[in-house]
Amino acid sequence: MANDEQDFQLPQGIDPEMAPFFAAAQEEDEADDDDLRLDAAPGSEDDVAEEGDADLDVLRAIVRDTLLAGADPDLVDAVLAGELGEDEDGDEEAEGEVDEVALAALATGEAHAIYRSLLTRNPEHDFDPSMVRMQQVLDILGDPQDSYPSIHVGGTNGKTSTTRMAAALLHAFGLRVGTYTSPHLVDVRERIAINGEPLSPAEFVAAWKDVEPYIGMVDAASAAQGQPQISYFEALTIMALAWFGDAPVDAAVVEVGLGGRWDATNVIDAGVVIISPISLDHQNWLGNTLTEIAFEKAQIIKDRSIVVVCHQEEVVLEVIERRALETDSVLWLEGRDWEVLSRTPGVGGQIVDVRTPTGVYEQLFVPLHGLHQAHNAAAALVATEAMMGGKVLPAEVVEEGFLTARSPGRLEVVRTSPTVVVDAAHNPAGVASLRDALDESFRFNVTIGLFSAMADKAIEEMLVEIEPDLSEIVLVPMGGDRAADLEDLKVIAEDVFGADRVHVAENVADGIDRATALADTPQDPTLTRAIVAFGSIQLVGEVTALLRR
Repeated sequence: MANDEQDFQLPQGIDPEMAPFFAAAQEEDEADDDDLRLDAAPGSEDDVAEEGDADLDVLRAIVRDTLLAGADPDLVDAVLAGELGEDEDGDEEAEGEVDEVALAALATGEAHAIYRSLLTRNPEHDFDPSMVRMQQVLDILGDPQDSYPSIHVGGTNGKTSTTRMAAALLHAFGLRVGTYTSPHLVDVRERIAINGEPLSPAEFVAAWKDVEPYIGMVDAASAAQGQPQISYFEALTIMALAWFGDAPVDAAVVEVGLGGRWDATNVIDAGVVIISPISLDHQNWLGNTLTEIAFEKAQIIKDRSIVVVCHQEEVVLEVIERRALETDSVLWLEGRDWEVLSRTPGVGGQIVDVRTPTGVYEQLFVPLHGLHQAHNAAAALVATEAMMGGKVLPAEVVEEGFLTARSPGRLEVVRTSPTVVVDAAHNPAGVASLRDALDESFRFNVTIGLFSAMADKAIEEMLVEIEPDLSEIVLVPMGGDRAADLEDLKVIAEDVFGADRVHVAENVADGIDRATALADTPQDPTLTRAIVAFGSIQLVGEVTALLRR
């Protein structure tokens, strides 16, 4: 057989893209053919073994140049040589066997490298108000976001919890459901999930490699015109929407990142929209009034959609109603078309009764704390009804969906003795909900706050809101350009709490230690004690990572 690749016959059933690897391996075989004939007779065991070695070389070449591209070369060599790991009995693995644990480690390392490269792009809060680049990449990919129905979740507070509960309800009906949320707590892979499970490191790597060439094409064209490249959040959104299309999913629940009109997620044409309570937040980007902010967020409402609207200020509702008229959409308003009829706090969550546009659901257990989570659950249920054809849903399926719902970092207990509660509240409205939930569901005798915040947040208003519930507060620094200066935090906190109740730590780990010592100071064993970390999702993520570890 000739060595020319054009004359090479690929074995039946093999992907044509693998042809170069097999051709290269065959060339090496033919170069050594005479030596093989001298060492072994045709059909001998040695001959078969040599052929097996050649096949293994092909496999290794494929793995090296595709799955492990970009990984540490020394680690790749060790893995492919079978030099890592032991089997379940503690014996060394057979030579040539690929260690699955080591492969997973390689994928994790590559996923981290990809994440670091994404962070070099413009951050989530530094975006160019344009949908052009997003649309260009998705056009090249064949508009995967149009291949499945979506629920789009916007608003100010409660978006992530509502998104996760809606996804859990849809999955309870046997649907394969993609979920896109932001920001993440510990690992960026949390943002993209299918059936509640975040992408594995290998899936994250594959999701990036699927879209990387096309993002590169649009980046180059944009740079040629003097325009910015695809941003960090845009790239992640493209990965999610494309991955959902490839999976494929039966439905997706997508959370807005920031605002709505220019948010990267606004490329989807969702048939169902949820708008959670809108309050002042991100004024640097969205405007200084509720009317301005509501206008930006209402732009996720598209033609002839069903819009599930949570309780809103009157000026906000006027903006949403105007957008609904423009798009010929139907509004399902809380208090008019649906509502939480009753709720009873309980161990690990609460029992709620909900009226929807089609019926009443009684005694639903929602494994999340706080009145706000009851309203989030009701909104998720109403949106699920809309997605499932606007009819009453089987109560047992709804119950199962809520039982599986989780929302990490939202009034989540991550440690006991003392109890450590983390909550992603990062604006005054969110802190008010946190305070109400603490009073209702926990009622600690001694509560120590662990706090940090972004400089652009309403820091004083947040601290004033929760001051009556905190015995003392520990301030910690955070990384990043947006983080508030620790000295500035101290000045504001001392003005609210008094200097004797404010403590400053060098880092988050030191802050946890300081807060623990303060919580343990009272000697009365009958007192219930807690640390509550709040003020920034980044802080909540760091605390969660440290304590879970």
